[in-house]
Amino acid sequence: MTAQPLIVWFRQDLRLADNPALTAAVESGAPIIPVYVLDDATPGRWAPGGASRWWLHHSLTALKRDLVACGADLLLRRGPTLEVLTALAEETGARAIHFSRCYEPHATKLETDLSEALGRTGVACRRFGGGLLFEPEAVVEQAGKAYRVFTPFWKACLGMPEPKAPLPAPKAIEPAASWPAGDDLADWRLLPTAPDWSTGIAETWTPGEAAAHDRLHRFLDGAVAAYREDRDRPDRPATSGLSPHLHFGEIGPRQVWHIARAAAAGNAASGVASGVYAFLREVGWREFSYHLLHRSPDLPSEPFRPDFAAFPWRDDTAALKAWQRGLTGYPFVDAGMRQLWHTGWMHNRVRMVVASFLVKHLLIPWQEGEAWFWDTLVDADLANNAASWQWVAGSGADAAPYFRIFNPMLQGEKFDPDGTYVGYWVPELAKLPARVIHQPWTASKDVLENAGVRLGDTYPMPIVDHKAARARALAAFQALKEGS
Repeated sequence: MTAQPLIVWFRQDLRLADNPALTAAVESGAPIIPVYVLDDATPGRWAPGGASRWWLHHSLTALKRDLVACGADLLLRRGPTLEVLTALAEETGARAIHFSRCYEPHATKLETDLSEALGRTGVACRRFGGGLLFEPEAVVEQAGKAYRVFTPFWKACLGMPEPKAPLPAPKAIEPAASWPAGDDLADWRLLPTAPDWSTGIAETWTPGEAAAHDRLHRFLDGAVAAYREDRDRPDRPATSGLSPHLHFGEIGPRQVWHIARAAAAGNAASGVASGVYAFLREVGWREFSYHLLHRSPDLPSEPFRPDFAAFPWRDDTAALKAWQRGLTGYPFVDAGMRQLWHTGWMHNRVRMVVASFLVKHLLIPWQEGEAWFWDTLVDADLANNAASWQWVAGSGADAAPYFRIFNPMLQGEKFDPDGTYVGYWVPELAKLPARVIHQPWTASKDVLENAGVRLGDTYPMPIVDHKAARARALAAFQALKEGS
């Protein structure tokens, strides 16, 4: 008699190591059917954007390769997840479905609906953690309320028992004897073709579990020693670049935690230890964002602070387009937006500056920026994206105060003092001296001519005056405060 198989439903956990759902399935001794479902049409969910679709294609390719090396394969099916999985369970006679927990609103509802639907047919659903260091239910204030401020949240996390040690990857996975029919990945058309705008992304990134670990170890062997001092410098390779790997689950936060802590313990007298703890604090911000989303499922669409629903946002299509294309006339902002378009990623310091420019200089709703980032970021993460945009806008938890309006010139001069970052991403300004590259309109006629810069021609004049925009934003935020 053929043993009943187990279905392992891969989601945002595209890895073999430290995947509790997969490990438990393998340890059961049952044959396994690993499956990924592309559900990009069901209402109520955020379908992956263009950059995420590129990454997903290559990440699934890597996952399939790793599964095949263990003796299994990866089944691909497309359609409404609930329908696909219930049909697959019936077709294969599976006795259970294992999956890792997700925290997005649509994902939480889907987990409940799936458990109820399969429960009526006698198929068990087993949900596992592993996507966060600490589950949302475990980190609450003494009164049982969720944390709204990061510092006490992270302090509470650090006071918890240490996350469990990561699980090793299975050495072998027994596949089901009768393998179901599935889709070819190429038929999903996840990659752009007309035009193919992904060349820069492909030059920058290598998706997959092995690449994720390689990136982490290179970071811990190098840049982490100066991370505390350099992490705000986009002109230096100072950050880990792990965000897309974490989003797709090619590496888990428990793995990052333990590998990084081991590096710190082995270099206690060097800058590595302080760099590791600063780095893990940034991982903590990821945790905080997920905890917020779990408690506030409207976070991606509605202001966390209800009074912000009355904010007088502007509808300015031309300004939004200039911001998206990196043609605002503010070099530090434009460099970030062009880096985003070319690589699918942007340095975190620059993300804050470009976001502030959109919502405060231009008074364009943060949801417009959130949507653009969702489509163009390879690390587009619903929790991080929503929480970060609301933080900058002032409408979120632990938000930046309304009177904090990033000055794009001063930010550039402080964090890109030599103009290296701007010169690379805004090459039409590369020959300008560092003293004027962040505000080229202050340069003399001779300096501009020597650098080949013609303002209003080769590079735009600022689309808004900084002082006037700042005053306008402060007035709008003050009026909102007085009216609340």
